Amino acid sequence: MSGAALGLEIVFVFFLALFLLHRYGDFKKQHRLVIVATLLAWYLCFLIVFILPLDVSTTIYNRCKLAVNSSPAESNGSYVTLAPSKQKCFKPWSYIPNGIMPIFWRVVYWTSQFLTWILLPFMQSYARSGGFSITGKIKTALIENAIYYGTYLLIFGAFLIYVAVNPNFNLQWNQLQTIGIAAANTWGLFLLVLLLGYGLVEIPRSHWNGAKRGYLLMKTYFKAAKLMTEKADAEENLEDIMEEVRKVSESIKYNHPLRKCVDTILKKCPTEYQERMGRNMDDYEDFDERQNSYPSEKSLVKLHKQVIYSVQRHRRTQVQWQILLEQAFYLEDVAKNETSATRQFVHTFHSQEPENKIIQYFYTPTVEWYWECLLRPWFYRVLAVVLATFSVIVVWSECTFFSTKPVLSLFAVFIQLAEKTYNYIYIEMACFLTIFFLSICVYSTVFRIRVFNYYYLASHHQTDAYSLLFSGMLFCRLTPPLCLNFLGLTHMDATISHKNTQPTAYTSIMGSMRVLSFIADGFYIYYPMLVVILCIATYFSLGTRCLNLLGFQQFMGDSEMTSDLIDEGKELIRREKRKRQRQEEGENRRREWKERYGNRDDSTRNRAVHTDQKESSFTETNANRPLSKYTRSNGRTERDRIELLQDAEPLDFNADSVNDDPLESDSGR
Repeated sequence: MSGAALGLEIVFVFFLALFLLHRYGDFKKQHRLVIVATLLAWYLCFLIVFILPLDVSTTIYNRCKLAVNSSPAESNGSYVTLAPSKQKCFKPWSYIPNGIMPIFWRVVYWTSQFLTWILLPFMQSYARSGGFSITGKIKTALIENAIYYGTYLLIFGAFLIYVAVNPNFNLQWNQLQTIGIAAANTWGLFLLVLLLGYGLVEIPRSHWNGAKRGYLLMKTYFKAAKLMTEKADAEENLEDIMEEVRKVSESIKYNHPLRKCVDTILKKCPTEYQERMGRNMDDYEDFDERQNSYPSEKSLVKLHKQVIYSVQRHRRTQVQWQILLEQAFYLEDVAKNETSATRQFVHTFHSQEPENKIIQYFYTPTVEWYWECLLRPWFYRVLAVVLATFSVIVVWSECTFFSTKPVLSLFAVFIQLAEKTYNYIYIEMACFLTIFFLSICVYSTVFRIRVFNYYYLASHHQTDAYSLLFSGMLFCRLTPPLCLNFLGLTHMDATISHKNTQPTAYTSIMGSMRVLSFIADGFYIYYPMLVVILCIATYFSLGTRCLNLLGFQQFMGDSEMTSDLIDEGKELIRREKRKRQRQEEGENRRREWKERYGNRDDSTRNRAVHTDQKESSFTETNANRPLSKYTRSNGRTERDRIELLQDAEPLDFNADSVNDDPLESDSGR
C-alpha cells in the first residue's frame, strides 16, 4: 500500500479534471492543443490539492521515526525530538517512500509555472488571433506577448544588476531560484486573499438562499431579463458582422488571391448565413481590370477575429437562454407542487431529453415531491450552517496562525492533537477537508467571476478557448500560495512555526524564504489578515452596490431597478411558457389525429392496393377471353365512363386555369 494511495489519487484527479473540462469546454469544436493545455493545468492544480495531505502524514511519520532513532544528545542538532524515545511509530497506510515526493513536487510545480507564465499566455494570443495560417497566428501571438514578457525580463534584469553591483549581496543560484518562487507566490497570494474573502461568505450565503424558493425564482426572473438583453445584443452584433462578411464576399470573387481567406471566414459563419451568401461565390470577375479597392489582408484578419467572437457569443446566449427557461419552469413547478395534496410532483412540461430508466425507477414523482418540497430546503440550511462554521474557523485561523505560543490556529491545534497519537487517518482527513474547503472557496470564485465578455466560464460546453486558457493560468498561479497558506495554518511550515523540524517535501522545493525576510516575516504573515475586511465587505454586498451604482445591474432586493427587471423577466418567462404550451398542444393534436385516423388511412391504402391488384388480374383474364366477350366488357367500360362524366362537377370558368378533362380537375382538387 506504500504507493497505492498516490496512484489512486493521480488517476481519480485526472478523471475529475477531465469531467469538469468536458462540462465547460467543447471537445469537438475547440482545438486539441487548447483542450490538452487546459486539462494539464487543471489536472496539476487539483493534483497538488489532493496529494498534499499524504505529504503531511508522511512528514509526521518521518519526524516520529527520526525522534525515536535520535539520542538525547542528538536532539539539539538538526532536528528536535517531537516524541519520547521509547514511542513506537506506526507507518501510515498511505506512506510514500523517501525520495518520491520531492521529485514529484518538483515536476508538478515547475510544469505548472511553465504553463502559467510562458505557454498559456502565448496560446491565449494564438487562440484569439484571426490569422489564416499558423505562421500568421504565431507572429501575432509573439507581438502581443512581447510587452508581457519584456516587462518581466526588465524587472528581473534590473534586480540582477542591483545584486551584482551591491557588494553586500552574495546570492547563489538556489537563492535566485527561491527569490523567483517568492515573487510568484507573492503575486498569487495577493489575488488569493481577494478571492478567498469573497468565497468564505458567498458560498454559505448562496446555500442558505438556495432554501428560499421565492428568492431563487425572483433571481431567475432577474437573470432572464439580463440574458434577454445580452441575447438581443449578440443577435444584432452577429447581423452586423454577417453584413460585413456579405459585402466582402460579393466584392472578392473566387479568382481573387484573397478568396481563400474569405472562404475561411465563411466556414466560421452559421449555416443559414452560409447558404445566403453562397449564391454569388461562383461569379467570375477580372479583378485586374477593375479599379475598385479591395479589403486588405489585415482587415480580413480583423474581420475573421470578429466573426469567431460574435458566433461564439451568439451560440452561448442561445444555449444559456434555453437552460434558464428550463430552470424557471422547474422552479415554478416546485412552487405549485408545494401545496399539492397528492404529494406527487407534477411537471408542466415533459423533459426534452430521455431520462435514465434507473433514475426513473428510484426517483419517482413521490420521491421527487418529498425531496424538492420538504427535504431539500432543510438540507441546504444545514449545509449552509456547516459551511459558515468552516468559514469562521478559517477567518480566525488566518488572523492568528502566526502565534505559536500559545497556538491559536484551530487547524494547527487539530493537527497537533492527532500528531500526538499518530492517528494518520484523522490527520489526512483533517488536512483534506481544510485544503478542500479553501480550494472550493477560491476555485468557485474563479468559475463565478465574469470580466465583461473578456473572461467568462459558461457551462454546457459554451466556454471559449481564451477563457479556458485564462482559467488554467489562474489555477496555476493560485494553487502554490494556497498550499503554502494551508501549511501555515496547520503550522507545518517551519517559517511560521519557528521550529527546526523536518519540513514537508512540498516546502523543501520552495526553498527558505529567509532570503527575503521582509516577505517571510511581513507579507506572508500579516497580509492574510486582510481577509477579515473582505469578508465584511462581501457580507454587506459593498461590491455589488458599487457595481450597481456604476450602471452594471446586480440582483439587490431593495433596488427599484431590480424590481423592474424581475417584472420584465417574469413576463418573458410567461411568454415563453405560452409558446411552449402551444407547441405541445399542436404536437398532441397531431399525435391524436395520427392515432385516430392513421389506421383508417392504412386500411384505405391497403384497400386501394388490393383493388389495383384485382383490376390487373381482371385485365389479364379479359385479355385471354374471346373477342365477343371483350366487346361486351368494353361496352360496360364505356357506360361506366359516361356515368362518371355525368357525376363530375361543373367547371369553374372563373378559375385561373381550366383543364380539358374534368376528371383531371377533380383529381387535382
